[in-house]
Amino acid sequence: MLANIPILSLITFSPLFGVLVLAFISSDNGKWIRRVGIAATFIPLILSAWMYIDYSRSPGGTAYVERAEWVVASLYESSDVLSWFDNLQLKFTYTMAADGLSVPLVFLTALIACMAAFASTYIKKRWKTYYILFLLLETAMFGVFLAQDLFLFFVFFELTLVPTFFLIGIWGYKDREKAANKFLIYNGVGSAVMLIAFLIIMATAGFTQLGNSLYFSSQLGDISANLFSQSGDSYATSPEEGSPFFLSEGMKWTLFILLLAAFGIKLPIFPFHTWMLKVHAEAPPSVVMIHSGILLKMGGYGLIRFGMLLFPEQAADWGTVLAVMGVINILYGAVLAFRQTDFKLVLAYSSISHMGIVLLGIAALNDMGIQGAVFQMVSHGLISALLFLLVGGLYERTETTELARLGGLAKSMPFFCGVLMVAGLASLGLPGLSGFVGELTAFLGLFESNRPAAILGAIGIILAAAYVLRAILAISYGPVNPQLPDVRDARLTEVIPMIVLVAFIVLLGIYPSVVTQPMQQTIGEIHQFLATITTKVGG
Repeated sequence: MLANIPILSLITFSPLFGVLVLAFISSDNGKWIRRVGIAATFIPLILSAWMYIDYSRSPGGTAYVERAEWVVASLYESSDVLSWFDNLQLKFTYTMAADGLSVPLVFLTALIACMAAFASTYIKKRWKTYYILFLLLETAMFGVFLAQDLFLFFVFFELTLVPTFFLIGIWGYKDREKAANKFLIYNGVGSAVMLIAFLIIMATAGFTQLGNSLYFSSQLGDISANLFSQSGDSYATSPEEGSPFFLSEGMKWTLFILLLAAFGIKLPIFPFHTWMLKVHAEAPPSVVMIHSGILLKMGGYGLIRFGMLLFPEQAADWGTVLAVMGVINILYGAVLAFRQTDFKLVLAYSSISHMGIVLLGIAALNDMGIQGAVFQMVSHGLISALLFLLVGGLYERTETTELARLGGLAKSMPFFCGVLMVAGLASLGLPGLSGFVGELTAFLGLFESNRPAAILGAIGIILAAAYVLRAILAISYGPVNPQLPDVRDARLTEVIPMIVLVAFIVLLGIYPSVVTQPMQQTIGEIHQFLATITTKVGG
């Protein structure tokens, strides 16, 4: 149905229509700015839902592909090897594609961005600038999950940093500027490491021969074909005397470690997590909804799309190391979450723990584990977005998120605290809610390949029940703090995103095939590919 429509570009750039409309609205007209800002997020939500429903995969391909030449330039032949060719060109392509790995994450991005736009009612100043940056960030996030060209992916990845930096630094809490700077430094270092890896990959596996011409490509399909060429004519896999393109085993290991570091900072993997704690504590709740719900998932997505699929041998050899990293994330995050006195920090450390489950799924290197990792990313995105939506409402009413200063709110805010309980139960993995499915499939996948790590990681589930229930009970029940102002229950602009997010959390818990079915064929092909490569190497 959508084959003749550039649906991927429409989804990616549709938020810019809202930016264009906002440009013509007076900065003093806050009511219309908020209306346009929220309405603009419905466009990509409708388009991504349409694509999700229409999505179908044929073996060996993707359902939606858009490709156009972007940058074409002639290169100077500076070596004897390059002098063999009549024509040498540099080609960067605008290549967008959607498969079972990216489709669920694109819809998740659209959904959480829309819900975060509702939560942006807590923003009290510079509404026009805020919503323009918000919509620019949404565009960049779509581009990250749909780009199939290394250069294009890097451009979108970098574009997420700029609006996020300003959204934290301008509209955050007391130490917002320190949080924004820390975010930019850590993520900037990660981006620099990723750029180095991408440049090396493009300068080696990116060269493709066409007749008597050689062109330099950053397209992921060309690079993958060169890395795993079976014909022996790939310059990346077959060393010719003096060839500048050959990727040695040592260089492949270097590239895998660089990609692991770059995306590990984003996920984040311990000990590269401290910047995330500052962001979760100081950024406005609507921005943390996007940060925790979507931006962190770019790390897991990048590890699968680039680390695992471009360097499967190295990923297989490091399976145990990745599993150990995942266990450390789970236990470290869970133990420190239990010790926190600020609800925002409880959720921040909880995110570290839950991202450890994503690592465990990736470390399993089988279809069950990878499927669990992707499902966990989607599930945690929904749950964390809901929890930080509640944090925003809590702080607006009480001007605190310290557990010791809260208590007894269920009496005056029954609906709010009821939703908080559902979100908490989903976070600790209660059966019937989405958190249970993601954790179960990831652990089952790892149990098949690394039982000791799976058993150790499962301890984190018990700890999650302890720190989640401790925080929720402290907020909802117990004696009422007489110093707190009179509070009222959730407003309509809060109820709408709460109900929507709870509905999806319950839907995915009861009927997980909503997510697993679209990605099943892609995950199966990834597993088959990994098994083929590792078996060939082992043989």
